[in-house]
Amino acid sequence: MLGSPLARTAAFAALLTVLLVGWEQCASRDLRAKAVAQLDVSLEETARAVAAELGGRAVGAVPAAQLAEIANRAGRAAGVRVTLIDADGFVRADTEVAAAQLAGIENHAHREEVAAAAAGGVGRATRLSHTVGRTLRYVAVPAPGGGVVRISDDFADAEASVALARSHALGVMAIAVVAALALLHGFVWLFHRRPLADVRRMAAAVVDGRLEARAPRIADRDLASVARAIEQVAGQLRSRLREVVRDEAQLGAVLEAMVEGVLVVDTRGAILLANSRLRELFDIHGEITGRPLLEGVRNADLDAILAESAATDATVARSIALPGHRTVQVLAARFPSEGERTGTVTVFHDTTELMRLEEVRRDFVANASHELRTPLAAIRGFAETLLESASLSPEEQKNYLEVIHRHAQRLSNLVEDLLELSTIESRSLRLEIAPVDVARTAENLIADSRLRIEERRISAALRSDGRPLALADARALDQVLGNLLDNALKYTEPGGSIEVVVEERLGRVRVAVVDSGIGIPAEDTARSFERFYRVDRARSRALGGTGLGLSIVKHLVQAMGGDISVKSQLGRGSTFSFTLPRAARGPS
Repeated sequence: MLGSPLARTAAFAALLTVLLVGWEQCASRDLRAKAVAQLDVSLEETARAVAAELGGRAVGAVPAAQLAEIANRAGRAAGVRVTLIDADGFVRADTEVAAAQLAGIENHAHREEVAAAAAGGVGRATRLSHTVGRTLRYVAVPAPGGGVVRISDDFADAEASVALARSHALGVMAIAVVAALALLHGFVWLFHRRPLADVRRMAAAVVDGRLEARAPRIADRDLASVARAIEQVAGQLRSRLREVVRDEAQLGAVLEAMVEGVLVVDTRGAILLANSRLRELFDIHGEITGRPLLEGVRNADLDAILAESAATDATVARSIALPGHRTVQVLAARFPSEGERTGTVTVFHDTTELMRLEEVRRDFVANASHELRTPLAAIRGFAETLLESASLSPEEQKNYLEVIHRHAQRLSNLVEDLLELSTIESRSLRLEIAPVDVARTAENLIADSRLRIEERRISAALRSDGRPLALADARALDQVLGNLLDNALKYTEPGGSIEVVVEERLGRVRVAVVDSGIGIPAEDTARSFERFYRVDRARSRALGGTGLGLSIVKHLVQAMGGDISVKSQLGRGSTFSFTLPRAARGPS
């Protein structure tokens, strides 16, 4: 039977179908494995970023409100579910569960991914979540101080992408089977050589990628139907090709839009893919696809990370330093195919700003502790003296009490400034923006400070250009000008001068406070608006300064839509100037 043309056609069609079905199954498994690997890399990166925010503290040692804030912020930013679990397996925060319901959640210590993370590894699992009623992919990492950070995302998205790719593969497979059968049908039933040659040329054109081929005019109905089938296949292939090109363009757009750098290398270390963010991070300008890693990226630390990932066949996370005082978190993971390693995908997250904010936080805590310690030590010392010494005269007791009161007032001022600065930075300060006569505000402040000005034998003047109106909050503007004027009075020697300038410039209102004081060193000018920065610490403390005034001024000006700057010369004086939006002058 196999000797007949029809039998050979059927056998070939069956064999082709089996081969294509096998290919589709292998491709589907490979696509699913890649989708899960990409999802795992993203979830693990988010988990490690959340773990870093704990600052080395155990999950159980962080207040519940702060845990909830960390979890919710990370969940909103990444669009995932965040669960924070203490060392005993109890859930301390979950973006999908209200705080009041956390106590009712069962202990997670024996969950597969939690147990793996608690043991020091990276836990992964896929299962139906009874809490949210969906199948989720879980990735858990250990928190540095103890406990587990678990990130989960809807697994249906990964399954949907695999299903879409599989449907495309099935479509291509079906088209291939139809094309093969159509060609075989033509060859079996063809009797005329010239029409057969025409069909052969048409099929060859389709194979070569000329999918615009059209069926020739053939008298034989059977052969003509074969030609039309090939034409239809070519049309469908054109449609599929357009879809593939569109999908590749979408994937490329996603990679180019990512804030993280992405690098993919094969098992030999050759670069397969590098997005624009990676090129920006490593200052790469030429084409690097296909080149060896060290030749394309030229970073020994990165080469060591990829070598470790290849040697251990595990996900490797490290931080590396880049030129320009930048720090990058690197996460390298393999992407398998049929159980064999085919390459490594590496994600780069720029943590420079995060590290800077952490340094600012540490400096703030250290400075605040120092500023609080001095008056507290003085209050405690004088109070102990009053308690332990019975031989003090009433005058001495009064002097000690005055010292205690002075330092207590300093503490009160410091706490009030800290609270005000916190209110401004959290944007919870309500401003009433309206047209304000800046020159009048300056006049009133100079008049209120007249006694101090005369005592210090300083000349103070106002120079106004047409009394422009600014869009500002009257109380905030009064505080800004008051702080700048007070600052000028503190650091201007007797016999010096202070001038407040109000003018309109480029459609905005510019205000400058110019003094002939001690000035600021050039290397410290940029730090003028930092918390607790003082040009002369001894003088500032003696005059009751907290070191927060200029920081408050900066944030108030920015909150009103303005900007502020300083120019200074040591021993010659300083000019603090800020601008505000100009208000349209109404009828007088």
